[in-house]
Amino acid sequence: MKNIIIALILISGLGLQAQTLEDYFKIAAENNPGLLSQYKEFEAALQKVPQVSTLPDPSLSVSALGQMIETRVGPQQARFSLTQMFPWFGTLKAQGDAATLMAEAKYQSFLDAKNKLYYEVTAAYFPLYELKEWIKIEENNIAILESYKTISNSKFKNGNGTLVDVLRVDIMLKEAKTILGILNKKEKPLLAAFNKLLNRDEMQPITITDTIVIDPVLSGYNNDAFIVDHPLLNSIDLKTKASEASERAAIKQGLPKMGIGLDYVIIGEREDLAPGVAAPFDNGKDAIMPMITVSLPIFRGKYKAAVKEAQLMQESYTFQRKEIANSLNSNYEMALFDIRQQTDLVSLFDEQIEESKQALNLLYTAYGNSGKDFEEVLRMQQQLLKYDKLKITALSQYRIAMAKLDYITAKK
Repeated sequence: MKNIIIALILISGLGLQAQTLEDYFKIAAENNPGLLSQYKEFEAALQKVPQVSTLPDPSLSVSALGQMIETRVGPQQARFSLTQMFPWFGTLKAQGDAATLMAEAKYQSFLDAKNKLYYEVTAAYFPLYELKEWIKIEENNIAILESYKTISNSKFKNGNGTLVDVLRVDIMLKEAKTILGILNKKEKPLLAAFNKLLNRDEMQPITITDTIVIDPVLSGYNNDAFIVDHPLLNSIDLKTKASEASERAAIKQGLPKMGIGLDYVIIGEREDLAPGVAAPFDNGKDAIMPMITVSLPIFRGKYKAAVKEAQLMQESYTFQRKEIANSLNSNYEMALFDIRQQTDLVSLFDEQIEESKQALNLLYTAYGNSGKDFEEVLRMQQQLLKYDKLKITALSQYRIAMAKLDYITAKK
């Protein structure tokens, strides 16, 4: 039984390791309720197309005459009228085009929402990476301080050190343990925020990457690419085209509609003929009468308003497109700055970490020989701790900035 449990733990551990950030993107895309809502809006918009591109229902009227109307061939008993109206040529196509284009615009909005979700997942993932690395650094710092405490105690007992050195390291140990406790508590809200984007249990464990590699060359990114093919801009362009189709449909709605109909009248036989008088030809024969109907769109206000509405929406979309393009351009430049800034900081912290390690080794060796300047050893240790943490933060911010650039340029 024990072996089975161990095997299950190993299998579950392997499954957890197999999950990468790309895997979490897929889980989020399949489960995030906000994204699923966007897709349902697109599917709902598709259902609008047959609603507006289909002929209106034919009308059927039935009249059973209470007061019989006499005709030459007999009294009318009932009338059936069937009429089918036809809008002006091209009206249905224009309405269908407008609905189709609006549905395509909804799909582009869905794509943008998916790209934005990927960015949000990344922005929630790397703080967990940062936290995990900070915890490692703080645990290592506590281990080093524990060894320093042992050494300072030993030197104090041997008369080669002071009690102040022991107290100093003890104070720093308490601070480090408190910080570690706070970091451990921070994991819960960060984990909950990440898992909720994936629409799953907030405490479900996730696999965090161990390393982040910085690419010094940003290839495949330019601010002309998203202007040509960005879902937000594509959505606005499609809405503009839909509005143009709506304008054409509104103009055609203001033209006469044609109707074709058929009247069928049931006629009874004449019973009022005098004896010996012959019945008229076609006595009691039912009547069939084709009809043509033309609507008279004389109240022009509503048609003019519909055309004006479509034109104003086109102007609105023009301004919206310009606003979005300006926003994308400014965010693009800021994302590039963030990436370059974090890249420079990582390089700086690498150098400072290396030099701090060398200085710490020298100070520690001097302290081992003389028992003096222990305060400098502790100060340099804390400086090294600071640079280690700052480097991890810079790496995390670098990846988040890269994800933002991916979203701005619609690279996913």
